[in-house]
Amino acid sequence: MKITFFGVGYVGLVSGVCLADIGHEVCLVGRDPKKIDNLKKGILPIYEPGLDKLILKNKKRLIFTTDPKVAIEFADILFIAVGTPSKKSGACDLSQVEEVSKSIGKFINNEKIIVLKSTVPVGSEEIVGKIISKHTNKKFTLVSNPEFLKEGTAIDDFMIPDRIVIGSDDKKSLETIEELYKPIKTEIYKTDIKSAQLIKYASNSFLATKISFINEIANLAERVGANVESVAIGMGLDKRIGSQFLKAGLGYGGSCFPKDVKELMSTSKSNGYTLKILDAVDDVNKKQKVLAVKKLEKKIKIEGAKIAILGLSFKPETDDMRDAPSLEIIRELLKKGAKINAFDPIAKDNCKKIIPEAKYFDDIYETVKSVDAVIFVTEWKEIKKIDLKKLKELVKKPIIIDGRNIFNPEEMRDLGFDYQSIGRI
Repeated sequence: MKITFFGVGYVGLVSGVCLADIGHEVCLVGRDPKKIDNLKKGILPIYEPGLDKLILKNKKRLIFTTDPKVAIEFADILFIAVGTPSKKSGACDLSQVEEVSKSIGKFINNEKIIVLKSTVPVGSEEIVGKIISKHTNKKFTLVSNPEFLKEGTAIDDFMIPDRIVIGSDDKKSLETIEELYKPIKTEIYKTDIKSAQLIKYASNSFLATKISFINEIANLAERVGANVESVAIGMGLDKRIGSQFLKAGLGYGGSCFPKDVKELMSTSKSNGYTLKILDAVDDVNKKQKVLAVKKLEKKIKIEGAKIAILGLSFKPETDDMRDAPSLEIIRELLKKGAKINAFDPIAKDNCKKIIPEAKYFDDIYETVKSVDAVIFVTEWKEIKKIDLKKLKELVKKPIIIDGRNIFNPEEMRDLGFDYQSIGRI
């Protein structure tokens, strides 16, 4: 099949390239000429393991363009996969979706299936439909096909998914999109369009709830003398609960969970209902991000101290800094008068654009030299494998705040570190 993707970010680029890999012809359209030119040369706008090789492998089935007319006329199935960032209110900004809808209405040349791949509020298909219909009388149908990609493992998530969700009120369109995904062996769940949209928000919000819940248990565990990791293992053995997303730490970040939780809260309130659980989830997560600073304040005077931050991206195997806990930690430390040394194997340049006041290093050991404390924020393998004896020799003070519970507390104390983790004593 011939497919067009509007959007060359994580969702559009990964999804489009993966669909090319299973045999479809794919046109990817973006607004930035430089980004599109770079993609034609194999230079990616994002870091995602394996994606560069997959683009090279499928270059004969991939077209990159900035021309919406060319892109729309190329295919009968058009995916909208542009960004939907949060407004200050927490609601989604649909301006990019609306812009694409206008282009589709303007250049549509025959019957099309319009697939909403972007994470959009329930009922957004009505907005898209009205905009397209305002500019054309050509026939089209609307489908919701939410994405469930995790940054760092996005290709595997697309190719070996837990499920594929397709929502539409048009039976023929559902069957067409089901056929599109036929080479991928997994359960395809077909439903109505609004339920498909809500499945995405409900799924991410539930996972965010698990994270905030275990972080609350971690904070209690410290006070009562329990070990949150033992608690999580014991909980996870219950098949009704499961072990995933029960890892205590510095909270969640990234492009999905924070935004989706806020949007679901906003949708709920606009429909006269308050999701009290999500209010609590969001509040817990905000507090958890700066927990490392509160722990550090009990150990040293922060004003004038030099602090090493190891790991900047919101999770390993990505350069994404959106809502990363490191940002809140660094900002809070700078506000309190600290000096910051920062290291990340991939994301440091992106972080530097956001917080230029910190000092950034390419070498992890240069980062920790003569610092008063070290905060482990992201569990990159390069960071997990740090030589602890060398670390002890290089730091000015052996104070460690382990925000991801990477190391064994007893071993760290035996090495002479003043060691603090999350939910462990």
